[in-house]
Amino acid sequence: MAAADAALPAMFKPVRAIGRSTLGALRMVGGVGMFALRGVISVFSPPWFPIQLLRQLVAIGFFSLPVVGLTAIFTGAALGLNIYTGGGRFNAEQVMPQIVALGITRELGPVLAALMLAGRVSAAIAAEIGAMRATEQIDAMRTLSTDPFRYLVAPRLLAATLVLPLLTLVADIIGVAGGWLVAVRILDFNSTIYVRNTMNFIQGWDVGSGLIKAAVFGFIVALMGCYHGYNAKGGARGVGRATTHAVVSSAILIFASDYFLTTLFTHA
Repeated sequence: MAAADAALPAMFKPVRAIGRSTLGALRMVGGVGMFALRGVISVFSPPWFPIQLLRQLVAIGFFSLPVVGLTAIFTGAALGLNIYTGGGRFNAEQVMPQIVALGITRELGPVLAALMLAGRVSAAIAAEIGAMRATEQIDAMRTLSTDPFRYLVAPRLLAATLVLPLLTLVADIIGVAGGWLVAVRILDFNSTIYVRNTMNFIQGWDVGSGLIKAAVFGFIVALMGCYHGYNAKGGARGVGRATTHAVVSSAILIFASDYFLTTLFTHA
């Protein structure tokens, strides 16, 4: 390969570099797709490991409540202040309850909850599975006739997909409450009118579309953590790289899928 690169005219070397990068990206997309397909098949085919699933539900869901709740309340409060300030330029301050509720339930609730899970859960999954790969525990599972996908990957995929919509629902409630708190305590809104305007404006699909997004985001977070951890190489340094790649790829895919899902829901 080095001899071929040396014989290649200088003007064609950038083209070769672009080709290598493109093939590498396509190879990774194919690898992630096959990994996801195998993981989904493992979720729906026996044997199942309910104890592992319960552990992941607690680790991913329950222990993520504080960070999701804090993020939601400060986001709702900051969103309320910004909407009030911006609306004041058009004498439209009174639409603040409706816009806060819509922004939280359709976008900020699921996206921010997913990003918090990407930083906390995806990194933890990648580090745990990557350490098992480095210490050859995954190979030992195969020796003991235990499928690593069914024992390690499937419970995490299922748990994250089930838990993130619940966390998003909590984030929606706390985020809207943060906007209410700022509006009533700082901006002198009437509490009863604020709550009535919010309840009259929000529709079931506003919340439902956010929960559908959250389920997709949860799958992505767990998938990236499992994929990068399962394919970690190079010992401790490889585990560190896998953790970083899991968080970054999760965040990018969350934003990308959010755009496509929003486009789909808008035109549906």
